[in-house]
Amino acid sequence: PDGFAPSPKLARQWDRRRGILDAPNGKVDWAHAESLAFAAILSDGTPIRLTGQDAERGTFSQRHVVLHDGTSGASHTPLQVLPQATASFAVHNSPLSEAAALGFEYGYSVHAPGVLILWEAQFGDFANGAQVIIDQFIVAARAKWRQIPSLVLLLPHGYEGQGPEHSSARLERFLQLSARDNIRVANVTTAAQYFHLLRRQAALLTIDPRPLILMTPKSLLRHPLAASPLADLTSGTFQPVLDDPRAVERRDAIRRLVLCSGKVAVDLEGAETRAVTEEVAIARVEQIAPFQKSALREVIEHYPNLQELVWLQEEPQNMGAWFYMEPRLRELTGGDQPVRYVGRPERASPAEGSADLHAEEQARIIAAAFAAPPSRSAKRDSRNGAANGKANGKSATSGTAAAATTTPKRGKQPA
Repeated sequence: PDGFAPSPKLARQWDRRRGILDAPNGKVDWAHAESLAFAAILSDGTPIRLTGQDAERGTFSQRHVVLHDGTSGASHTPLQVLPQATASFAVHNSPLSEAAALGFEYGYSVHAPGVLILWEAQFGDFANGAQVIIDQFIVAARAKWRQIPSLVLLLPHGYEGQGPEHSSARLERFLQLSARDNIRVANVTTAAQYFHLLRRQAALLTIDPRPLILMTPKSLLRHPLAASPLADLTSGTFQPVLDDPRAVERRDAIRRLVLCSGKVAVDLEGAETRAVTEEVAIARVEQIAPFQKSALREVIEHYPNLQELVWLQEEPQNMGAWFYMEPRLRELTGGDQPVRYVGRPERASPAEGSADLHAEEQARIIAAAFAAPPSRSAKRDSRNGAANGKANGKSATSGTAAAATTTPKRGKQPA
């Protein structure tokens, strides 16, 4: 508005966003896609309520849906004055009591079924402060009381060396609680996918309402590989599984299909070995629950000479999505391809307490994804496994999850 002077840094950010919309090759980052999704949803006539411990600004200073004049102290929320909007937009910073805030938002969603309600944790790790609300209400209310919640949980999640309190939204807990289509659990990797997922959730409010548990990124918020061309937002829909576009012209050469979800997929995409590995394809599971059986089968059938499936994750083996995906993938393939695990070994703590150990583990996981496929390495691995087994006084088991995790050397165990 006239006379309103936001921070110069934010003014430059908004100018940059305007420029992207006018540029033929401009790319939209995560927060920009979110704002565009909110604007589209409001234009469709669906009210939005966004709350969280740092909802107005965004924990990582990415959102800024509320602007402030540093001189006058006035505030301005552009989404509340959209000319084309036919519904209200409310945003509130909530107290640091996750149980109280999420309990209120749950009740709001039950009694206002046509409103898109989003609650964002400051970090996904802190959602465990509201575990009783999640267990008793969000995942079970439909079965117990025929209540129909439809709120969205935005839970920042991803391993970036920030330690065990700022890495994991406990994806495994939500997957353990998912059954009979009671919740949707997603871990998307591009701004366009986030845009379409929010719009789909709003469209389903009156058709098929379900809570959406969304692992949101931190390092991907401004990552160029997570940004999307504007055309990807203006066309298409949300895709629960993304096949490997690099493998389209070499499907017959693919021997290993690596399935993964979330930020680690972008780590794989940016790896130096990615460009020189011809026999490995990488597919992203963007919606984990309900299990995307048809979409995954279609991707697997694209590769006629496939020899193995790998589920790769950055979480420890007793966390993340491995326990959920492994039996379902085995059932899906009918034993035609082995299903192998690559990731961190089992841990009591979600993440390492050392940035150096984090980097070491992350590099090992990425390298394992592109190691020689079974056609080249099976005999060598068998010989090495047998030798190691004899040295340790144990029998060697080829292709086990323990071998895939390759536990770090003694003296370098993560916290």
